[in-house]
Amino acid sequence: MDLLGGGENLLDAGCGRGGLLDIIKERYPLLDCTGVDMIEESDIKKQTTKVMENLKAILESQNITFSHVIKATCFLSDMGNFAAFNEVYATYFTDNPPARSAVAVRTLPKDALVEVEVIAQCE
Repeated sequence: MDLLGGGENLLDAGCGRGGLLDIIKERYPLLDCTGVDMIEESDIKKQTTKVMENLKAILESQNITFSHVIKATCFLSDMGNFAAFNEVYATYFTDNPPARSAVAVRTLPKDALVEVEVIAQCE
């Protein structure tokens, strides 16, 4: 299912298989459904907001929300951006945030500053 354009499967599968939504892969901060990207936007907060809004749209397509997320893996191209990233990320997980890993990586696709993938539990 290619929900946000760009030709990549951002959602491996819908709800099922033991009530878990498979890993949602948010590769980089796409701008909209046309696949226009925001990589030229070098602000970590803006890129994080776009990634989280894209994830929100994918979750909502499965009739679930961020409250259903049980694990998030966050990839940052510079761990010096963690505080700014976390400031935005935390606004999406206001109650009972999921388990999270934050990893510094050398580079991300299209030289993005942030990538997030989540696993969510279906109702």
